[in-house]
Amino acid sequence: MSNFDEAVRKADVLLEALNWIRQFRGKHVVIKLGGSAMEETAAVRHFLTDVIFLESVGMRPILVHGGGKAINAAMATAGIQAKWVQGRRYTDDATLEIVAKVLAGDICGSLVEEIERQGGDAVGLSYLTTNCLQGTRLTLPGENGEPIDLGRVGEVTGIDRDLLLMTCRDGKIPVLPSVALDEHGGKLNVNADTAAAAVARDIQAEKLVFLSDVPGIYLDRKDPSTLQSHLNAARCRELIAQGIIDAGMVPKVEAALDALQAGVKKVHIIDARIPHSVLLEVYSDAGIGTEIVL
Repeated sequence: MSNFDEAVRKADVLLEALNWIRQFRGKHVVIKLGGSAMEETAAVRHFLTDVIFLESVGMRPILVHGGGKAINAAMATAGIQAKWVQGRRYTDDATLEIVAKVLAGDICGSLVEEIERQGGDAVGLSYLTTNCLQGTRLTLPGENGEPIDLGRVGEVTGIDRDLLLMTCRDGKIPVLPSVALDEHGGKLNVNADTAAAAVARDIQAEKLVFLSDVPGIYLDRKDPSTLQSHLNAARCRELIAQGIIDAGMVPKVEAALDALQAGVKKVHIIDARIPHSVLLEVYSDAGIGTEIVL
């Protein structure tokens, strides 16, 4: 291919994106970053380049992140054994301090630094700077209906909406670790998927994007051809009932359905390890992951 042909091809790609760029200008997109993809430096760097692009062409991205593997490593270094209750990390005071430091300090700080290194403008919003997520203690129902205590684990009950919208209007990319504060100012370890869904719901985001280490929802995980590019809420509930959507994908999809019910237009589940997966999903006709709508 000649240099001229290559230039024409690039122009065609830009023109394909033009319609989507116009459609989403000024709209908010909440992106949750998690899974083992966070351990892959190149994947995170490419992802943040995509986020800067979104902001540069008029979209208003908001990042929410977890960091389970980094927390596990920090707990092992501190000699603290992780304890799990119904798939959730039991969080005592010592565990909470490690969770909070890793998420709000280490990971959030490194994401903001990388965005700025690439020429973007970002700000971390947490208890260490200006807090955005409010929450309350979470308990789970036991076999006999009695509440199961999870320690300092919480759920997001509200956000500082004005702070978030003002940050976006100022051309800055908000980065939110999955740590909330309760009514007394105490820290809570919250699930990043449900935190991202709460943010998307409360600001009526155009899109909620879950970036993880899986390409989307399969009817059969052993058969790549069964990747579902488009699902509606009713079909998702059928797949959960049938056990096809299972394990860690269930709370992710349930959070997605809650967000859709509250007014979010579309939810996307995509693989962060694919270079520029966010741009391919948002600004191309085909997309690469699973989109969920009402």
